[in-house]
Amino acid sequence: MAFAGNDGGAMLAGVKVIDLTTVVFGPYATQILCDLGAEVIKVETPGMGDISRHLGKSVATPGMSPTFFAINAGKRSVALDLKDPADLATMHALLADADVFVLNVRGAAAARLGLDYEAVRALNPGIIYVHCVGFAEDGPYAGMPAYDDVIQAASGTTSLLSRVDGDPRARYFPSLIADKVSGLHGAYAALAALVHKLRTGEGQRVEVPMFEAFTRFMLIEHLGGLTFDPPNGPPCYFRQIDPDRQPFPSSDGYVSIVPYTEAAWPALFAALGEPEIMDDPRFATREARLAHSGELYRELARMTPRFSSVELEAICVEADIPARLARDIADIRSDPHLVATGFFTHRDHPTEGGFLDMKHPVKFGAWPERQRSVPPHLDEGGAAIRKRTE
Repeated sequence: MAFAGNDGGAMLAGVKVIDLTTVVFGPYATQILCDLGAEVIKVETPGMGDISRHLGKSVATPGMSPTFFAINAGKRSVALDLKDPADLATMHALLADADVFVLNVRGAAAARLGLDYEAVRALNPGIIYVHCVGFAEDGPYAGMPAYDDVIQAASGTTSLLSRVDGDPRARYFPSLIADKVSGLHGAYAALAALVHKLRTGEGQRVEVPMFEAFTRFMLIEHLGGLTFDPPNGPPCYFRQIDPDRQPFPSSDGYVSIVPYTEAAWPALFAALGEPEIMDDPRFATREARLAHSGELYRELARMTPRFSSVELEAICVEADIPARLARDIADIRSDPHLVATGFFTHRDHPTEGGFLDMKHPVKFGAWPERQRSVPPHLDEGGAAIRKRTE
């Protein structure tokens, strides 16, 4: 592992990552490592490549979808048929001098290919082997296939929306939230293992199970009263499933208003022109407001339509109460804060034309951010990568 010196280079310059992952979980983890300066070589299947290449409509070239653009920029692509002896030999050569190997191939399939941890460690004793799996390998679900929908269901997440709106159907959140949360776990796990290797010289196998990672994430607030033995209440954080705690209607849209502190509620009602509402016994104390939270939110919702969204936001900002317009996702590109911070950058791809790139959200004082290369076509770097392994 040849890290760059203290010369303003990328945080992970000198770290080589072999990425044998598909869809979102694994590629999001390796995208973070790539954003931080690691060299990431993406190994794809010939022909179709990573499934994420086809998650959305391409512009000019099949296999260059919006989702692929979001989580594969800066990587280099090589297409290898790992059942072919020559391509498997290329894979072995890539792994021989790699620092990190990230894969989401199921354990039995990895073993059949000769890419299980023991086989890879024989090639490279110091390798950090990050296995992104659906379920922990020491449980009865080990080896079962898992996708975002499956994990949302298994973790109890699909029961949450019904607690809010009374619709008894189990429903998915409209986001690949389990994949993305698990990808974050995969990224920090690889970084922690890199720190361990710097201190000890030891590589290791790291298991990142999607089910356990996402269940822990969701139960931080939603284990609720089941935390204690015996339980002292039901599951779920009541505030998150309160059907009245939603963005508040304005005359022309909706605004998220969060009067969270003790002083915020009287300040908010005074700003809205009805300070006397705090004299109501239901709302006069913190304990009373908690007991009557639904009624409190409904009173606020009664007042807010008198104002436009812009007026409501300005009133809350003046009163130091957290609030933001409930923006349509189609309009997010014009958010003034994101525009001012340069979050979106318009770039040009040599074959796909113009596209919006999103910058890495974390800023490091010791490393000025640099623009990464555009997302690669399938096997775009294949010839150079193969030559490098000869």
